[in-house]
Amino acid sequence: MRILVIEDDAALARSIGALLRAGGNAVDHVATGEDALSVVAGEPYALVILDVGLPGIDGFTVLETLRRRGERVPVLMLTARDALDDRVRGLDLGADDYLRKPFEPEELEARVRALGRRRGGDPLPVLSVGTLTINRSTGDADIAGRALDLRRRERAVLEALATRAGRVVPRALLIGEVFGFDEPVGDNAIEVHVTRLRTKLAPDGPGIRTVRGVGYMLDAG
Repeated sequence: MRILVIEDDAALARSIGALLRAGGNAVDHVATGEDALSVVAGEPYALVILDVGLPGIDGFTVLETLRRRGERVPVLMLTARDALDDRVRGLDLGADDYLRKPFEPEELEARVRALGRRRGGDPLPVLSVGTLTINRSTGDADIAGRALDLRRRERAVLEALATRAGRVVPRALLIGEVFGFDEPVGDNAIEVHVTRLRTKLAPDGPGIRTVRGVGYMLDAG
């Protein structure tokens, strides 16, 4: 997934980013509400992690503005506050989940995975396409029991294709989900990962078709 972290604590933001990238996600970071509102408008995020206690425009105002603009991206709010009224306010403004600081990394990862599955319309942690099985909780993937050794971005590309199996996935969408905005993207970056995936899925896994000038499609069955 492509995830935006809105957090003014630089050390915490780095920790969250490292944790999520290790799970195969592309992560961007901004430290203010003003930057968040600007960035979300132009990027295809699958999830926003939003700190309540931002300087200037606070997290509640950011969330309210996003929902008023019609942004439907799932939002996980982070807060050091323990007041019930704050949690209720955030949920009423349109937050999808709430996590109180300090939190355990495993809980953050689990909540991120759950929100990602909910956004994709599939709440199940295991995704199956023909002989391919992807466990989105652990990141493991196999073909009829044969474990696949996938790099982080290969796993991200494969999951993006698998969640849309049988449909053409535009190359631009794959780039948006796999790479952050501060990461260099070569002209053939996606093609390289697709070529490696084809080799690893063969001979008994689903094929990946190239739709010239558009993108790629994972065979549905």
